[in-house]
Amino acid sequence: MLEKLFKLKEKHTSVKTEIIAGVTTFLTMAYILGVNPNMLSATGMDFNSVFLATAISSGIASILMGLLANYPVSLAPGMGVNALFTYTVCFQYGYTWQEALAVVLLSGVIFFIISVTGLRKMVINAIPKHLKAAIGAGIGFFIAFIGLKNAGIVVANASTYVGLGPFTDPTVALCLFGIIVTVVLLIRKVNAAVFYGLIITAVVGVVLGMLGVSGMPAMPSGVVDSMPAMPTFMAFTEGFSTLFSHTDLILVLFSFLFVDFFDTAGTLVAIASRIDLIDEKGELINAEQAFVADSVGTCVGAVLGTSTVTSFVESTSGVAAGGRTGLTAVVTGVLFLLAVFFTPLLSVFNSVPVMIGETQYFLSPVTSPALIIVGVLMVQQLREIDWTDLALAAPCFITVIMMVCASSISDGIALGFITYGIAQIATGKVKEVHISMWVLILIFIARFIFI
Repeated sequence: MLEKLFKLKEKHTSVKTEIIAGVTTFLTMAYILGVNPNMLSATGMDFNSVFLATAISSGIASILMGLLANYPVSLAPGMGVNALFTYTVCFQYGYTWQEALAVVLLSGVIFFIISVTGLRKMVINAIPKHLKAAIGAGIGFFIAFIGLKNAGIVVANASTYVGLGPFTDPTVALCLFGIIVTVVLLIRKVNAAVFYGLIITAVVGVVLGMLGVSGMPAMPSGVVDSMPAMPTFMAFTEGFSTLFSHTDLILVLFSFLFVDFFDTAGTLVAIASRIDLIDEKGELINAEQAFVADSVGTCVGAVLGTSTVTSFVESTSGVAAGGRTGLTAVVTGVLFLLAVFFTPLLSVFNSVPVMIGETQYFLSPVTSPALIIVGVLMVQQLREIDWTDLALAAPCFITVIMMVCASSISDGIALGFITYGIAQIATGKVKEVHISMWVLILIFIARFIFI
């Protein structure tokens, strides 16, 4: 049955290899089970409920990817888009988390429509590859900055806006320890380095807390428990009643859709090129099925109560371990579903109150190092940009720097696109820009003028 379903012999693999690859991918991605609830709970969402939504949606989406597309690609709520959900949509634009979930659901439905029509090719071809790389890298910087802030390494400063935090504070020191451990594991090319770094940091923090050190994560109350309640389930329905009163809804919707779409496209292309899933025309084999699985995953996640579900580039760890078929993704998905029974362990990922100077901060000593390191990995996309061509480099730079300085992923995208349009007009290359790109640029200009 497995041979017929996943074509194991044709892909020169075995059930054993695929299982090992699936476990490897899960270990590499497992940090999201702690990081995502920690980030989304800042909006007022229930931590345990978001954990459940994260685990279940990741499991369902990964299994769908394996069965529909036969790709060794697993999915989970994306890093970057969860930051967009929390810090831009909810904190900056003032959406409730219920409204934000409703937007995520709408973006998933639109993504599904794009996936089953010719719009997918048109949209992918419209955005210059340099801007795609800049968006990914900008999100990396944005995530890293959030990690630095949540670690207490960067704190508010009245004179310079931001400044260094006290490295002698026990909580900040634990974060620094976590960063060092994770970097060492990555340099040593340890599989699931981010996950192991997170676990080591958690264990050290709990032990220090038991020894009386303040600002440390709490000892879990248990290991296994029954499935808790899910107050976030179907909560998006509460958001629809007020959602359309927001004048910036189109921009927010496009931001979710854009990040999900190009995260998925980039991950699929990166993995497909390694395992011969690109045909002679340079197109992805089973691309429609893969995008459908991703879009359905986003819809499922929104219904359960989490931000956009997307294909994880960490799936490359499973490919490196020998994964070649969808069985790898199915194994990873099953492990995510089993994780729902281990919610007591998640208390170690909660933020802790810490006084720095006269200000109280809620720091996340265990998950912050993971945010910073994932940001570092995402920033590597900068090498794909031709920095010698100012007409390309300037829009990319604006995209990256404004995401961080404006604390807004969507504003960074908008300003980068507008700068790109100006640069193409200045160089006389207007006709080389896809009409869809000009439509997007005009929408962004109108947004800054009228909204």
